[in-house]
Amino acid sequence: MKLKCVSTPPLHKQTVTAVTWTPSNQIYAASDDKSISVWNVNGEIVNKCLVKLDEYVTDIDWLPQVGTQVASQFVISCTSGRFFILSQSGRVEKVSNTKHQGAIISIQWNNEGNAVATAGEDGSVKIHSSTGMLRSTLSRSKTPVYALAWSPNSDRLLYSQGRDLVIRSLKVDNKKTEWKAHDGFVMKVDWNPVNNKIVSCGEDCKYKVWDSYGRMLYQSETHEHVITSVRWNPGGNVFAVGSFNMLRLCDETGWSYNRDKPESGSLFGIAWSADGTNVAGAGGNGTVVLAQLVERRLSWKEINVELVRSPGEQGNQIRVIDVGKETAETLDFRERVVEMSLGYGHLAVVTATQCYLYNVHNWNTPHMFDLRYPVSFIKQSDRFFVMLNNMNGVQVHNYEGRHLCAPTFPGLRVECLSDRTMSIAVDVLAILNRMQPTKIHVFNIIGGRPIGTIEHSSQIIEIDVSRYSKSETRIVSFIDVNRDLYISLADGRNRPAKIATMVDTSEWNDASDMLTAVADGKLVTWIFPHAIYIDRDLLELGRMSRDSGVFGKNPYITGFYGPRITIRRADGALVTTSVSPYPPMLYNFVASARWEEAVRLCRFVKRQELWAALAAMSLHGRHLDTAEIALAAISEIDKLQYILYIKDIPSDEGRAAELALYKQKPNEAERILMQAAPPLVYRAIKMNIRLFRWERALELAVKNQTHVDTVLAYRQRFLQQNGRKETNVKFIQLEGKVEIDWDAIKKKKAAEKEKESRRAGRG
Repeated sequence: MKLKCVSTPPLHKQTVTAVTWTPSNQIYAASDDKSISVWNVNGEIVNKCLVKLDEYVTDIDWLPQVGTQVASQFVISCTSGRFFILSQSGRVEKVSNTKHQGAIISIQWNNEGNAVATAGEDGSVKIHSSTGMLRSTLSRSKTPVYALAWSPNSDRLLYSQGRDLVIRSLKVDNKKTEWKAHDGFVMKVDWNPVNNKIVSCGEDCKYKVWDSYGRMLYQSETHEHVITSVRWNPGGNVFAVGSFNMLRLCDETGWSYNRDKPESGSLFGIAWSADGTNVAGAGGNGTVVLAQLVERRLSWKEINVELVRSPGEQGNQIRVIDVGKETAETLDFRERVVEMSLGYGHLAVVTATQCYLYNVHNWNTPHMFDLRYPVSFIKQSDRFFVMLNNMNGVQVHNYEGRHLCAPTFPGLRVECLSDRTMSIAVDVLAILNRMQPTKIHVFNIIGGRPIGTIEHSSQIIEIDVSRYSKSETRIVSFIDVNRDLYISLADGRNRPAKIATMVDTSEWNDASDMLTAVADGKLVTWIFPHAIYIDRDLLELGRMSRDSGVFGKNPYITGFYGPRITIRRADGALVTTSVSPYPPMLYNFVASARWEEAVRLCRFVKRQELWAALAAMSLHGRHLDTAEIALAAISEIDKLQYILYIKDIPSDEGRAAELALYKQKPNEAERILMQAAPPLVYRAIKMNIRLFRWERALELAVKNQTHVDTVLAYRQRFLQQNGRKETNVKFIQLEGKVEIDWDAIKKKKAAEKEKESRRAGRG
């Protein structure tokens, strides 16, 4: 992937100070010749002089497209200290009612389009209404403020103050965050709503990437000239950097894809088109720089896809190379390709007006359907895919193009979603609530019905859903702001369980329910993460681990297909590694209930991790014979003895209840026993006695008018063994009223066991 500059005709004789894009992909450029010109996406002049001004324009910003509202206005800031709101045709709609003492250097709409922030030479930062009325002065200083940017939720403002960067809340009396960012004055900043990261540049000839707390994530080398502009792509996966005769494309982690050298002088401003495929730059020599994103590449298993576009051309081509079959295909499109995604045997390609769905086994006849609004993001699963656009939100389709659902919830902000905050599986869709980042909303794919909400105590920054198509249980994993990795059942009924700390990245496998993560300097792979809801010991025994030093600092897992893991290093290099190929085979055996073959596989491999995973799988599938063999193989004698005890229980309900108890679910175990026909009351009472849940045992005995003496007898023995006196009021009330005869109790116990055996057909 790289930015390729398109040659544009000379127009302005003086410096172009700022550029912006309209939702219809036109460029508005302001120049020191006091005019605003309009260009199309191919670098052709649409209007040489949209409006002639009496003032010098320092910055320009188009009203953001929010929902279905019409974004037909833009705002310009001037050296007079005022700003103007203009219509698309260039007519002045509003003028600010107050002005800065000196030029306004930077101006920006907030993400909702209902407020405008300005920063000026007088060192003040002001907030205005969408009609130009002054709301508040956020900051005053003696140092000119050259740059500002809104936070993703528009509740905070980031601005420069000399060499420092400052984040300040719009709420009264809130503390500000301030840190030294550069060794020279900060020239430009930008804050992306999708990844919540900040990029800045300064007179020290460097650009830097920060998180929202002011912690530096990346620092560039020192360039030859001052870095004059930076801007995030709307999708948040890349950003552009401008300097003297230089335009650079960088990954969100900071490393560079490519550098182009337009004859533009210093680039004083950069803007991305709404679809994220084009960049416009404001050249110091009067040039309007236009660059297109070309040579985007995708890969899935043996298939490689490359988007080919010659700068200035309307159409696109996609080259498809199947390495396994040694074949090549070329797909032609009449319109520009805006977005594409490859995975799960399908290629989804989106242009401005249509979506094309290709099967990797047939590149000749794609499914097609029309699009009303531009698509900003695509995410695929085994059977379905989801598309995002700012107009009608989240849209789920199948690979035949049929629309399935449009999940939504209060506070959903589509423009803030990304690959890390939304995940789709074969039957569920999980979305992180960016307005309340401690909540994950999970929806059923068919119909878009909510099936649960996962709540956490800390802010969540990354989510993922297990995508193994044969799994009956869907699990959501997430990483919180403390870099801890948690998993939770998709319905949200259980409490999230922590399985790792100091986690950089994680990913689910496509061919099994394996989960891998780079955690605490190691590459850790859990063969059966669901084991945490069965036996945490088996979870720890069933994990593979090795050193991750070869992946460097801050790696990111880009794919986990079969046994192959692809990791992007911080320097941009792709590293491929692998795990054992046997766990997916084990999953296939278990999914088909071929337990004997699963055991033979584990005996052949002779790895403790595989045996532990099989033990957890067999306990989950209630196949006790296999669990017995697997636990014996890993020498878990205490667990093995308990399984042998469970196997001797005559009734199915009794065995199911004991397995629920093994999983530390006593309430579920009791419910299983009491819902049996007829209810296994004695077994439920005895289970509560074993768990020292004395009050519940007594409650069941009294309610069912049976074995009250049994509960009192065991309670009395317990107190005597521990040298304690009775203090429970419920038991004190029954003292002397119920005769305790151990011989009678033993006979009743024997009768209950015989009755259960006859009921199960063992008598």
